[in-house]
Amino acid sequence: MQLYTTREIEQLEQNEDLPYLIEIMEWVKNFLGRPHPNLGRPGAVCPFVPFSLRSNSIRLAVIHTKDLYPEQLEQVVGRYRDMFIEMDVLEQELAINKAFLLIFPDVHIEDAPKVIDSVQQKLKPLFVESGLMIGEFHKRNESPGLHNPNFRPLRSPIPLLAIRFMVEADLPFLQNPTDPHLRIRYLEAYLKHFGDKFTDETRIRNARQLLDLSKEQLKQENLVSSCI
Repeated sequence: MQLYTTREIEQLEQNEDLPYLIEIMEWVKNFLGRPHPNLGRPGAVCPFVPFSLRSNSIRLAVIHTKDLYPEQLEQVVGRYRDMFIEMDVLEQELAINKAFLLIFPDVHIEDAPKVIDSVQQKLKPLFVESGLMIGEFHKRNESPGLHNPNFRPLRSPIPLLAIRFMVEADLPFLQNPTDPHLRIRYLEAYLKHFGDKFTDETRIRNARQLLDLSKEQLKQENLVSSCI
């Protein structure tokens, strides 16, 4: 389970996974770390990437999946979650910029929505309850941008999963499950994680309102089910 920082990748000479590491590193620098005309807002596609690159806080790993069953793949990603949590962060302000990028070169482009998305969906509740986010990236990703529905910010040249700490601005990614049980689980974890550390009163108010609405929706659905 080898992880490389971007600086370590630049110094690698012989490694069978070097082409994958370089391709994703360049994508991070030239796409995620830069503005895009279709983004719909100023700044980099991922606002944390420029500082993460400067602070050498991004680590990349290549995971080969040819001989792995779905359950085994989930276990491997789960171990990286544990490593992420256990890794020391010397300065608190650097923590928010720490990220793991898990690269899956064996996953065919056409299979990525099934393989990568299913792992992300299966593990996201566990990650969120740990104060983390896990994002799915691949060429077939159809998730729209928050500021431009025609922009596709989660498309990467090689399928990957990204692990990072949850931030207040992640609320839109936690309020969208159609299943009220899952939505409640996400929102409760979000509110519990930040507690009294919220810096944006609007976000905490919105999160609480969404949680109340989700609980009311679940209550109504249970009432309907009991009457059938």
